[in-house]
Amino acid sequence: MSALAPTLEAFFTERLLRQRDASPHTVAAYRDTMRLLLRFTQRRTRRQPSELDLADLDAPLVAAFLDHLEQERGNSVRTRNARLAAIHSLFRYAALRHPEHAALIQRVLAIPPKRFDRALVSFLTEPEIEALLASPERSTWIGRRDHALLLLALETGLRAGELTGLSCGDVHLGAGAHVSCRGKGRKERVTPLARPTQAVLRAWLCERDGEAPGPLFPTRQGRRLSRDALERRLAKYVLSAAGRAPTLGEKKVTLHVLRHTAAMRLLQAGVDTSVIALWLGHESVETTQIYLHADLALKERALSRTTPPNSTPGRYRPPDSLLAFLEAL
Repeated sequence: MSALAPTLEAFFTERLLRQRDASPHTVAAYRDTMRLLLRFTQRRTRRQPSELDLADLDAPLVAAFLDHLEQERGNSVRTRNARLAAIHSLFRYAALRHPEHAALIQRVLAIPPKRFDRALVSFLTEPEIEALLASPERSTWIGRRDHALLLLALETGLRAGELTGLSCGDVHLGAGAHVSCRGKGRKERVTPLARPTQAVLRAWLCERDGEAPGPLFPTRQGRRLSRDALERRLAKYVLSAAGRAPTLGEKKVTLHVLRHTAAMRLLQAGVDTSVIALWLGHESVETTQIYLHADLALKERALSRTTPPNSTPGRYRPPDSLLAFLEAL
């Protein structure tokens, strides 16, 4: 067995699990990155992963792997950068165990993340929200479950993993009704619930009739819903809702779009961005600024409060024939 195999095993068992106490989501993301990297290296070197050495994972190979993610697997730049961050973490750990490979490790660590364009966030309008919530067939058990789930997602802005991780005991419908969850970065947070949402969840909990540790939104078999299952259900309801709100057919609606929608509704209601950051569980208020950029109505209200500058319409006229020729090119 080469030096890479024990280093990789120790990285997961010692660094991630024992020293950092990483979350299952982090471990799974790092595991998937290393699996993809080893399979790519195996194809390039025609050697089994257990036979690979650190020297096989040099900077040119890692760079080729990152290009493979974008060009052949169709991954976004964000995903590419997340994979690179996992590789950097492994190589920083390897630097402590294998100083003889210091030069190779430093060249890999010098590979920078790629910059990318930041598009405006997508969110749903009020007519689109109403059409989406009307899509589940509430005469069925599945429909009532999905209606409660979509309503909760649109009001609280919970992430997909937070929604699937909710248990019956996380919903508190007494005084100060709220839902509690453990979100990204192991942060505990509580989100208040409006009266209509309380009524829907109260009815669902009575029908659900499950123990406190049981999943709030289970499958027919009583297991937790997967993220893929949630996205498939959402895609089905978006397709159905497009008949009532045709603009939905022009949007790519994911669970994260529902999270953006919750944030935009708070912003349009005049809630301060620092409160929205707490509501969504953002690490920094800076993250919440993306919603200010996306809110055109907010910018139009700001424009209406200003005095337009005095400016007469006109077109630039070159004072010389040669300048006019250059201007026409």
